[in-house]
This record gives sequence, C-alpha cells and structure tokens, in this order.
Amino acid sequence: MTAQHHSAPLRITTIVGNPRVGSRTRLAADAVADSIDALAQAAGRSTLRQAVELAELAGELFAFPSDAVDRAVAVAKGSDVLVVATPTYKATYTGLLKSFFDRIAAGSLTGVVAIPLMMGGSPLHFLAMDTHLTPLLQEVGACCPTRGLFIVETDLDDLADVVSRWLAPNASVLKRLLQ
Repeated sequence: MTAQHHSAPLRITTIVGNPRVGSRTRLAADAVADSIDALAQAAGRSTLRQAVELAELAGELFAFPSDAVDRAVAVAKGSDVLVVATPTYKATYTGLLKSFFDRIAAGSLTGVVAIPLMMGGSPLHFLAMDTHLTPLLQEVGACCPTRGLFIVETDLDDLADVVSRWLAPNASVLKRLLQ
C-alpha cells in the first residue's frame, strides 16, 4: 500500500461531555488531540482543530430545532478524528454526552475515527469505556481502531506521560489511518 497525498487538512475534533466548560476532561481531551495532531504533522499532513464543549450546549440539547446543536453535530460528522471525552458518572458517560449523541443517527459517523477517553476518580470504572462509551461511538458509525484511554484523576499531574503511554502501542495504527 502506498501513502496517499492529502491536500485537505486532517479535521481533529474534541467532544467534551463534562458539564463544566474548561474542565480537566477538556485538558485531557486536548492532550490526546495534540498527540494525534503531532502524528499527522510528522506524516506531512496539515490539521484543523475544533472543540465542542457540550456544557455550552446544555440548554439547547433538548430544543428542536437548535441551530447551535445542529452546528455541533455537523462538526462531528465532518471530522476525520473525534476525541470523545467524558468524566465517569455512575460507571458510565455523562447524560450530557448521551443527549448529544442521541442527536446523531445510527451510522452517521461512518468513516470517522473515534478515540474514547474517560476520566474517573478510581480505576475501578475503567471498563466503562469498553462497555459503554466505545459501543455508543460504534452505534453512530464511528470506528474505534485503538484502545480508549481511561485516566484516573490523580494521574492528571502526569498527563503527558499518561498520554504517551497510551499512544505508544496505538501510534502505528493511527499513523496508517492519518496518511
């Protein structure tokens, strides 16, 4: 297989399901997006970064129609890579994240690579990523070709190392997808 040249930038979007704007969840999502951005740039691919803070849309998620939510859904659908980040609430993702993805029809994200990211106070909930968040992303058609990343809040001081340890076994798959 030969590498293809892409003139269009790789569109990397973070979807942040924390009910607070500017949360630690956003910080972690940006760190993962930065690592993907760096892989793309190293492969000679330009990038376009966007972020959707669902906390900013909380009052609109149950409004039909909602131009703001429709724009956010369009950003997700137009992305090449989605970093979908949420704190762990009651051993699963937030209702805010669920409400957003309820606006995306099954199969609508076909062709989009998704990276599930969850944060939690305890490693006891790390399976929530594989049993809840990844299946949600697959239901809407996204491809999850790597393991997701579960970050225990006490590891946030070492966020760069945590992301590097996640990226190491996943970089080869991501590099092939980002060419």
